[in-house]
Amino acid sequence: MDLRLKGKVVLVTGGAKGIGAAIVRGCCAEGAIPVIVDRDEQAGEQLQAELRTNRVETGLIIADLTAAEACANVVEGTVQKLGRLDALVNNAGINDGVGLENGTTEKFVASLERNLIHYYAMAHHALGALKNSRGSIVNISSKTAVTGQGGTSGYVAAKGAILGLTREWAAELLPFGIRVNAVVPAEVMTPLYQQWLGTFADPQEKLKEIVAKIPLEKRMTKAEEIAAMVLFLISEQAHHITGQHLFVDGGYVHLDRALT
Repeated sequence: MDLRLKGKVVLVTGGAKGIGAAIVRGCCAEGAIPVIVDRDEQAGEQLQAELRTNRVETGLIIADLTAAEACANVVEGTVQKLGRLDALVNNAGINDGVGLENGTTEKFVASLERNLIHYYAMAHHALGALKNSRGSIVNISSKTAVTGQGGTSGYVAAKGAILGLTREWAAELLPFGIRVNAVVPAEVMTPLYQQWLGTFADPQEKLKEIVAKIPLEKRMTKAEEIAAMVLFLISEQAHHITGQHLFVDGGYVHLDRALT
């Protein structure tokens, strides 16, 4: 299937590692021009160097998106350098464990700043360029938005709001032909996930417990499988898809637990 993404400019927040990096690599494979946005300069430079060995064009912007002006600068810098913006992938975030018992109001608000506010800010500042290109937005949410997890109120509040905003923006942007969708992963092996597993006494045993509950093939979802859905959604092949929440999780959320 030709996704017709050649030459399209795609902003990917949190693009240096994990799911974001898989999306960036997928963009390059399709001939798109991804712009990596991340606060981890070393990881961003390593990924860009890897991609340059294959002679593909990428952009890299080091930014902490919790700073409001940073989001505006990212969009402005991208459009100035590349002349256009065709898709925004809001992906940056962290399951930071700010819960009811161990949190404070200040920590909860800070969690929203890490996981939600920049989604709005990036979309707000990208809107003019996306109107020009009749582009699209893909928001990365999380299964915790619909299942809960316990002990992570800030992250879950953010991911739930992202699902709501996806439908709100899809409705608001209909007149401009801008499509907005959300991808909802469950268990995906990323550097942050590996870090979380490392907090258990027996990480491998914990991993075995987790994959046993994933109905399809009893395995983690690959970051590349999330990326494949994102690439489809920003492509012309998904031209009549908007306001949707697409679960890429091996049936984790919706299939009967008896199947495990």
